[in-house]
Amino acid sequence: MATSTSPASTAARLLRRGRLLEVVTLGWNVVGVVVLGFAALSARSVALAGFGLDSLIEIGASVVVLWELAGSGEERQRRALRIIGVAFVLLAGYLSTQSTWSLLAGFHPGHSLFGIAWTGATAAVMFALAAGKARTGRALANPVLVTEGRVTFIDGVLAVAVLAGLALNAALGAWWADPLAGFVIVFYGLREAVTIFRPAPVAA
Repeated sequence: MATSTSPASTAARLLRRGRLLEVVTLGWNVVGVVVLGFAALSARSVALAGFGLDSLIEIGASVVVLWELAGSGEERQRRALRIIGVAFVLLAGYLSTQSTWSLLAGFHPGHSLFGIAWTGATAAVMFALAAGKARTGRALANPVLVTEGRVTFIDGVLAVAVLAGLALNAALGAWWADPLAGFVIVFYGLREAVTIFRPAPVAA
């Protein structure tokens, strides 16, 4: 005999999935901070150091979402969204400064095959997690999870940008590719921050 799934059980299942996605993101980035710190010091790579900072921001965003999913209420959601928006602004500010300094100083990082491998793996993982968060957040009608999914997506984009910079530097000595890629992430980060702090008006 066919059984129907109640809305309450569906919501509970989606909440468990949302928490699991955030826990996986949190765990990956905690490991990533250590891995990227080691790789950045070994290669003296500003890009890898910046990517490590992005991982720290992603850790903070995951903690915020786990906190929000443990409760309810519009004020709790607004507060969580503001925290994520501030994280976007901080990321954009740091990367702007870092990329500008790298270009003006003509900084030439060393090669890091380990960094290339990690950023490649991180890009694949973050894109998969971002897709899962987007689907789950929409199903739950939870703007915080949807927004943090965009943070995760940008983390994946940043991984691709850093990967491209590392690969171009290793293969062609194109040291400038790394800071230029950083400016792409600045654009995405600021756009998401604007979306959070200035949401589109609701049609009447």
